[in-house]
Amino acid sequence: MERTNWTDIEFILQGLSEYPRAEKLLFAMCLLMYLVILLGNSTLIILTLLDSYLHTPMYFFLCHLSFLDIWYTSSFIPSMLIHFLSEKKTISFTRCVVQMSVSYTMGSTECVLLAVMAYDRSIAICNPLRYPIIINKALCIQMAAVSWGLGFLNSLTETILAVQLPFCGKNLINHFVCEILAFVKLACTDISLNEITIMLGNVIFLFVPLLLICISYIFILSTVLRINSAEGRKKAFSTCSAHIMVVTVFYGTILFMYMKPKSKDATFDKLIALFYGVVTPMLNPIIYSLRNTEVRGAMRKLTARLVLEERMRNLHL
Repeated sequence: MERTNWTDIEFILQGLSEYPRAEKLLFAMCLLMYLVILLGNSTLIILTLLDSYLHTPMYFFLCHLSFLDIWYTSSFIPSMLIHFLSEKKTISFTRCVVQMSVSYTMGSTECVLLAVMAYDRSIAICNPLRYPIIINKALCIQMAAVSWGLGFLNSLTETILAVQLPFCGKNLINHFVCEILAFVKLACTDISLNEITIMLGNVIFLFVPLLLICISYIFILSTVLRINSAEGRKKAFSTCSAHIMVVTVFYGTILFMYMKPKSKDATFDKLIALFYGVVTPMLNPIIYSLRNTEVRGAMRKLTARLVLEERMRNLHL
C-alpha cells in the first residue's frame, strides 16, 4: 500500500457516533465536569499562592498536580465537546499528535508526582523533626522538575516512534480522543516496537511509582502504629488521607481498565477510559478541599477578604 503524506491525513474519532442521544448527554455531563475541573484546580492554585500558611511542600506539589490536571483535560475535552455536537468528527494529524503527546506527558508526570507526594508524607510522619531540613525548597523544585522531565521524556519517546510510522489510508480511531495505542494500530506496518515501548512505559510509569507509594505507606503505617495515643494516630493518618484517596481513585481506575476482561462491546471500554480522563481530575481538588482544614481555612479567609474589599469599595462610592 502506498504511504500517505502525514500532512494530508485527517483522522475520524468515532466516539459514540452510533448513539447520538448518548453523545448529547455526555456533552452536558463532560461540560459540567470540565467547568468543575477548571474552577476547583484553579482555586487550589490561587489559594496556595495567596495564603502563606499553604506555602509548604505538600501544597507545592498539590499545585503542580492541579496545574497538570488542567492541562491534561484541556488537551482533549474542548475538542471532544465539539465532536459530541457535530456530525464531522475529524481531527488533523498534527492536532492528533499534539493532543496525544500532551495528555501522555501529563498522565506520566502525574504518576511520578503522586509517588513524590507519598515520599513527602512519609518523611513528614516518620521523621517530623528533620522534615523541614530534608524536604527543603531546593529538593521540592528538583523533585517537581524530575517529575515533569520524566513525563515529557516518556511522551517524547512514544510520540517520535508513533509519528515515524507509515499510514496508508486507515483513519478511523475507535475512541473519543487520539489515544496512542489506537493511533499506532492504524499504521500499515509492524508496530511491535511501539507496543513494546508503550508496555514498558506503562510498567515504568504506573507500577514503579505505585510500588514506591506502597513502600512509603508501609513506613507510614509502621510509624503510626507505634504512636501510643489514638488521637496521635488519627492526626497522623489525617495528614495523608487525601493523598490516599487520590491514589486509590487514580490507580483503581487504571488497574480496572488494564486488568478487567476485554469487553466484546468497545463502547464500555471507551466509557471507562472517559471516566478515567474526566472524573479523576475533577475529584482531586474536591478530595483535597474536603479533607484538609488548611484549604477550607484559606478559602474562608479569601472569601472574607473579598467581601471586606467589596464593602470598602461600596463605602467609597
